[in-house]
Amino acid sequence: MKEKINVFDYAELISKSLRPGILLNSNGDKFNSMVIGWGHLGVIWGMDTFCVYVRRSRYTKSQIDKTGAFTVSVPLYGRPDENINMICGTKSGKDINKADYLTLVDAEKNNVPGIREYPITIECQVIYSQDQILENIPQDIRERYYANEDADNFHTLYIGKIVSAYIIKED
Repeated sequence: MKEKINVFDYAELISKSLRPGILLNSNGDKFNSMVIGWGHLGVIWGMDTFCVYVRRSRYTKSQIDKTGAFTVSVPLYGRPDENINMICGTKSGKDINKADYLTLVDAEKNNVPGIREYPITIECQVIYSQDQILENIPQDIRERYYANEDADNFHTLYIGKIVSAYIIKED
């Protein structure tokens, strides 16, 4: 069962959950989920949106590029599940089937499932993407986040139009 929500009623919880990590889900060749600590909820072009940033080297990027869709999953209470964050934050979807470690729940509007263990679910369709321009990033930030990366492994910004938002409830 799903309870429809106004995602902005949960903005503070979503923002606080980003630092320890929430899940960004994709479903191109197969379902995949990765931990993200960067993102934001907002409004652009008159649409409710969620923005995520994905490194070019990540399997998730190729999956979002294939489908133009993603789902964000956020824990409802407290901190994220350490076991889930360990698997989704350290293992690549190229190498393992992350669906084996999660309870997937069918999406309402896009083809990317939500996750029962992280019940706040934000379904998004990509309306814009942009590769970062390294030269436009302040030097101190480049040194902190990109100093040890090859020149082509920075992030792509995806702006996702929120097409559905709900809390997955136990049946």
